[in-house]
Amino acid sequence: MIDGGVIAIIRMQDSEKLLRIAEAIHAGGVNAVEVTMTTPGALSGIKALAGKMGDVLQVGVGSVVDVPTVHDAVRAGARYIVSPVFKAEIIQAAHQLDVPCMPGCFTPTEMWTAFEAGADIIKVFPADILGMSFIKGVKAPMPQLPLMPTGGIGPENAGAWIQAGACCVGVGSALLDRRAIDENDFDRLTENAAKLIESVRVGRERARLKIKD
Repeated sequence: MIDGGVIAIIRMQDSEKLLRIAEAIHAGGVNAVEVTMTTPGALSGIKALAGKMGDVLQVGVGSVVDVPTVHDAVRAGARYIVSPVFKAEIIQAAHQLDVPCMPGCFTPTEMWTAFEAGADIIKVFPADILGMSFIKGVKAPMPQLPLMPTGGIGPENAGAWIQAGACCVGVGSALLDRRAIDENDFDRLTENAAKLIESVRVGRERARLKIKD
């Protein structure tokens, strides 16, 4: 997931088009999707998606706020757990099932506490309120924190977040254009995904050159 740089957050009113969406963004280079538990039929959708695309796509679950959901999602085929909050017991449950966990955090203290509790990646949420300068500020004294900003990120600024110190980004509506989905214009989703992946690539290259200099 870190290699790919992007986790697509799928939050929908129904899961009917889940497979088509996943196929479209995977064609654009995205290799990880997070199906949120706020999507009706999320577990069934995860099971179907993992069964059909699990060999080429990292399928995970999002909006997890309790331990039973961790178990249910992993049984359905989820390969990682994402939560909007930090709860140590969710991390522990995920690790007991041998899957990584990404808790949501907002403050430096919360991020460090989650890191010490075993968080594999820290979801900085909502990132658009905090801004890129916040990521830089946190990474300066704690460079070991693997931060994944989520919220307000799209193809036009994903690379800048990577340059600020993010290990990857979580992207929802900027990638999964609601109008395109309603119109079955899945080619537009593929184009969005390709632009997003390119933005991350450029951001990493610029960050590498800056460090080298």
